[in-house]
Amino acid sequence: MRSTSAFAKPTRKLPPQGIAVQADEFERDGVVYEKDGVKVIAFEVDHGDAIKPAYGYRIEYKGHAAVISGDTRYNQNVIKYGTGADLLIHEVAIARPELMSNQFAQAIIAHPHHPHDAGRVFAQARPKMAAYTHLVFLSNEKVPEATLEDLLAQTQETYSGPLEIGEDLTSFEIGETVTVHRFKP
Repeated sequence: MRSTSAFAKPTRKLPPQGIAVQADEFERDGVVYEKDGVKVIAFEVDHGDAIKPAYGYRIEYKGHAAVISGDTRYNQNVIKYGTGADLLIHEVAIARPELMSNQFAQAIIAHPHHPHDAGRVFAQARPKMAAYTHLVFLSNEKVPEATLEDLLAQTQETYSGPLEIGEDLTSFEIGETVTVHRFKP
């Protein structure tokens, strides 16, 4: 009987270019990729004083745009590059008010957006569709997590447009409208 290992030498000769990685450094806002009609624009965001640099991205193709905020607090660059986008994807963190006296919770919440502030970004940028990803729900042994309903209610204090809450494997189809496809196993 013969066994193989994940570390066994491959029997096929594959070209090394197939796994090659090209990393291009950048230090300021601007186009970081452009090929076959796809343009990616990086823009600096504010992820806190100790976490620099941090970037968001605007991806443009055939007259449409999707913007990913990256990890950030309220930031004019997200509004600038997110204005008029078909899809604006933003991270968010939420904690119940009674947890905010906790120093650890304050330190965590200081970096990502609160739903109220993310709603302000969405309201000013006015994308066709806003979406949350990188959801941070803080709790401890005495204070339970906020709910999705809390997240929506706090966002709706400042934003009344279309909003999706991301789930693993959710995809978005961008055309004249933005269509959400949720994974169904």
